[in-house]
Amino acid sequence: MKSKATRLAATNATPRHAARYPFMLPVRRQIADQIRDVVGSDRIDLSRPPGDDGLFGPGSATWAVHGDFTAMMAGGIASLLIQMLHPAALAGVWDHSDFRRDMAGRLRRTAGFISVTTYGSTEAAERMIARVRAVHTRVKGSLPDGTPYAADDPHLLTFVHAAEVDSFLRAHRTYRDPAFPDARADQYLAEMATLARRLGAQDVPEDRQQLARFLASVRTELRVDARTRVVARTLLNQPAPSPALAPVSKWLTQAGIALLPDWAARLHGFDATSAMRPAIRLGTRQLGGAIRWALAG
Repeated sequence: MKSKATRLAATNATPRHAARYPFMLPVRRQIADQIRDVVGSDRIDLSRPPGDDGLFGPGSATWAVHGDFTAMMAGGIASLLIQMLHPAALAGVWDHSDFRRDMAGRLRRTAGFISVTTYGSTEAAERMIARVRAVHTRVKGSLPDGTPYAADDPHLLTFVHAAEVDSFLRAHRTYRDPAFPDARADQYLAEMATLARRLGAQDVPEDRQQLARFLASVRTELRVDARTRVVARTLLNQPAPSPALAPVSKWLTQAGIALLPDWAARLHGFDATSAMRPAIRLGTRQLGGAIRWALAG
């Protein structure tokens, strides 16, 4: 079953190329199948009963921002790199996940959550939210300095959410739709704030100004240590799901790094990437067109 998210990702693709060059069809199907396997989209039921638009609906800014595979993958990389800068968020991954051996599974589960809460039925979204909240109640412990942490801490949840929506919005405007209006960007943040509150976050930013103020205020809590570097290396050097997707995987990793705000890039030691951003932006937009073509088949 082709998901709504997959169909949205195919918007503005060029399926006429397949008719013109029929020998490309097997390649196209292979690429599409491998991409869908990366996010597990063929194993997710995004059907909705009549009259149920889910949490957001087809006219929402969230559907628009989350509708492009390339931008979302790059945004996801950037989001994780920012999130791991918070010692409590990092500790949750370090202490409660098998990130070294299952980074791909972690990314697939995150993609599944985003897909269901964005495009699924209200009931399916609420089940997914309840499942994540239940997991969060079990993720707790102490930092190396003895400070306690808990994944369901409202402030930590707000930070994780802010890093995510900032990265997704930045990716959409950089790699998919540079003309995305400011009003729609604020609409996206307001829509996604409702999801963050359902997960237990508090004082959630609802527009670009609030988001910028929050991220500026939390920077004093962020740092890099040896554990941060291990998790970052694991994320950035994870093997591609297949040899055919290795170039795509490497490029999207660089596209994610290039999205980082300057302060986050400096913390990670990625200062040299700024000069490469124009070339990465152009290449990622071209890659996005190719992927949309593949997914439209």
